[in-house]
Amino acid sequence: MKFHFEFDIKKLQKPIGLKDKLLLIGSCFTENIGEKLRKHKFTVLENPHGILFNPVSVADAIADYISNKKYTDSDLFSLNESWHSWKHHSRFSGLTQKESLDKINYAIAEAHSYLKEADYLMITLGSAWLYTLTEKADNAIPFSVAANNHKAPSDWFQKKLLHTSDAVYLLNELVKSLQTFNPKLRIIFTISPVRHLREGLVENNRSKSVLIQSVHQLVDNYEHLYYFPAYELVIDDLRDYRFYAEDLVHPNYQATQYVWEKLVEACMEEETKNLMKDIAEINLAYQHKPFNPSTEMHQLFLKNYLKKSKQLTEKYPYLNLVSEMAYFENGVK
Repeated sequence: MKFHFEFDIKKLQKPIGLKDKLLLIGSCFTENIGEKLRKHKFTVLENPHGILFNPVSVADAIADYISNKKYTDSDLFSLNESWHSWKHHSRFSGLTQKESLDKINYAIAEAHSYLKEADYLMITLGSAWLYTLTEKADNAIPFSVAANNHKAPSDWFQKKLLHTSDAVYLLNELVKSLQTFNPKLRIIFTISPVRHLREGLVENNRSKSVLIQSVHQLVDNYEHLYYFPAYELVIDDLRDYRFYAEDLVHPNYQATQYVWEKLVEACMEEETKNLMKDIAEINLAYQHKPFNPSTEMHQLFLKNYLKKSKQLTEKYPYLNLVSEMAYFENGVK
């Protein structure tokens, strides 16, 4: 008896290796995958503008990285005793303009250099609903898109659904800019399985349909673009509320882990998959908390994993196991 519908996933034409540099941008689901990549020692830069949901804000952010834009006081506004940017997540807000600008400009400069050398860019789109700024919004260009509402009054915004043709044009221009900036860059698109039920159930499905149609139309036109079906894995493969958190919006650990395993299978090269197993074993050893660190058995355990870690770094010099080796070495008496 089958309890879920499994389907074949197209393999990434050029699989990802641990040597590769990945930049991840988009919805909160991006951060779940980024955490797993970092845990397995991939080189990752994640959401330099903070969490972004809609294609316009994602495209604006990447344009900032390409141009290495420098934000100034005029790009910020004050609300609730803090300074904010309409283009950024609230993690970039600050009690002073300088605090906010320092965080914003440091992140953009880092992303500019990183994107120039990156091998892969993973873009996870969450919603096609746009919140455009009205004339009442503080320090805003009317009809420009806000990446985050920063708990501003509702009459500062107007809501509209991005049209598929506009999304295709926007993303196509983005891809062309990225090709010019970093010709070796390969782009992976995903649609977030997070359900935006605050918009409404029907509205969420309308939004996802715009994103899905737009991304597939784009991927069909470029060889270096790839679509990974994170959305379909949760919505159509698992297809059960037990794979969501209590809010019935966010996929839970089991769902995220399932998507991660499918991503590894479809997008990683064989040597990387094998190496990830070794890294996962070392991670478990690194997290192990002994009842009695002085026992002969635990000392042997530490020496064994210190040796394994050293052997891996000798074979793969790009692998960063400095913290793990220090932990094992410092525990040896």
